[in-house]
Amino acid sequence: MSRRRAAEKRLVLPDPIYNSVVLNKFINEVMVGGKKTVAQKIVYGALDIIKTNNKSEDPLDYFQKSINNVKPSVEVKSRRVGGATYQVPMEVRSTRAQALAFKWILTNSKKRNEKTQRERLANELIDAFENKGNSVKKKDEVHKMAEANRAFAHYRW
Repeated sequence: MSRRRAAEKRLVLPDPIYNSVVLNKFINEVMVGGKKTVAQKIVYGALDIIKTNNKSEDPLDYFQKSINNVKPSVEVKSRRVGGATYQVPMEVRSTRAQALAFKWILTNSKKRNEKTQRERLANELIDAFENKGNSVKKKDEVHKMAEANRAFAHYRW
């Protein structure tokens, strides 16, 4: 931890099409090497695929529900107490939960076998919306780990 003051949170502007700050943060997470237009094409292409598959649902609502299904509520952190290291379950802040959901969705979409990144991302978001797929499985693993180590919760501080 730094001994200086805490870093300032940067203001993230909403994205141009859906006017959503969360979607713009996701686009920034997709972005590689500062190529934001490429990242926007990937994300908006994935949302278009979702829109064509599900005509009844707004793609932004679909995206939000997918992210909420992947967000973890607890995680384990290592604490060193008296020469032993314990995995202590802790609640996850909302900003960290969102960041973890973004990271898990992107890593699991990159591992998929579809032809383009748009299709991979769209299908991963569809799986997350339906509470299946690798991203939701990762969340369940984290929750099981926290549940298994609940005995060490008193080491939280």
